[in-house]
Amino acid sequence: MVRIGAHLHDGDPLDFAQAADADAVQFFLGDPQGWKAPTFPGGREPAEVREAFAAAGVDAYVHAPYVINVASPNNRIRIPSRKLLGQQLAAAASIGAKGLIVHGGHVTAGVDPEEGFGSWRKAVERIERPLPMLIENTAGGDGAMARSFDAIARLWEVIAGAADGGGEVGFCLDTCHAYSAGEELDGIVDRLKAITGRIDLVHCNNSRDEFGSGRDRHAPLESGTIDPAQIVGVIRAAGAPVICETPDPAADIRWLRGQLG
Repeated sequence: MVRIGAHLHDGDPLDFAQAADADAVQFFLGDPQGWKAPTFPGGREPAEVREAFAAAGVDAYVHAPYVINVASPNNRIRIPSRKLLGQQLAAAASIGAKGLIVHGGHVTAGVDPEEGFGSWRKAVERIERPLPMLIENTAGGDGAMARSFDAIARLWEVIAGAADGGGEVGFCLDTCHAYSAGEELDGIVDRLKAITGRIDLVHCNNSRDEFGSGRDRHAPLESGTIDPAQIVGVIRAAGAPVICETPDPAADIRWLRGQLG
């Protein structure tokens, strides 16, 4: 059976997961909009967090702060991003997380995307990955590294060799982001696996906006602009763990379990 969980912005992630009867939970290690070093739930030591999750049988996933952009042409963003990403990977590994999710980032207007892809290569070469680093597709941005499948293919081409020996680089598929980016969900798993060879995690979200909008606004699984049956089809095809990042994730966990039987 597919393991299904939810994202938590605030509060104790393990308490939330158990209350929602979730198999997994995704959370931040600190301020998602800040540059400070990682912190741990409830101020506990990493070993305590790891042992509590293991005893409960709940899988932990950590989402890196949104400010991280290792593709940025601005040294004041790119270099701190690389440092913080390394800190987040080490901290997530210390609590036994299954993976750390990070956005693909972007270059600024007028900058050749190849510069951003090159920056990603350097990041992958230089950052130790003691657990899988899962790059997530994004919804908008003309200079985005992981919005279109063409861009994702180029990103994977660039980092494939650099990833050897430093730890796994995997992929997190967000259904809302793909739809908002103008990528059809029918057959999306096969198309992505042809590029990346893997899907490690699915962010299972409906969208409040129309196809190709470029907007990242999540909706409940049953009431967005994406046909819910398409979302279920993606989950079945991917066969990967699922995280719901929706307004009422506990309800969506129950609904999705019912659909998957």
